[in-house]
Amino acid sequence: MHRDKLAIYLNDHLAGATFGVGLARRIAHQHRHSTRGTDLKRISEEIAQDRQTLLAVMDALDAAPRRYKVYGGWAAERLGRLKPNGVLYRRSGLSTLVELETLRLGVEGKTLIWRTLLIVAEEEPRLDESRLRGLLERARGQIDTLEALRLAAAAAVLLPGTHRRAF
Repeated sequence: MHRDKLAIYLNDHLAGATFGVGLARRIAHQHRHSTRGTDLKRISEEIAQDRQTLLAVMDALDAAPRRYKVYGGWAAERLGRLKPNGVLYRRSGLSTLVELETLRLGVEGKTLIWRTLLIVAEEEPRLDESRLRGLLERARGQIDTLEALRLAAAAAVLLPGTHRRAF
């Protein structure tokens, strides 16, 4: 029973990770020529690596990925592109702000899975506690970077009269 619950939990996070990879890649691509492009590309690559690590953890724990959950995360990211942003035919700065907030929330969620797996690792020898701690620290660094990016986007969009650099 506990293994079934763990598999469900891991698959739920896999769906979220699938969503996050798509969103992170899209944001990084859209801002690849900006001054913040390097940070966004790095975070995008790290989020993709973290998803692969989650798949490896699932494999080690014999928790098979559920395709419908993966497809659900993929579809949710695509549907998220349809949100109204106050501009009809192009992206607005508000889209960037909301996407950065969404991505940050996703990374916050990722810290929760690593923390939870650290608890599981106390009784599960197939989990590497030091690796999980490293993943948790990396996620915290991603949150710090995303927060700085989010604040810059907020200033660029919501304080246009100031002399802030555009995002």
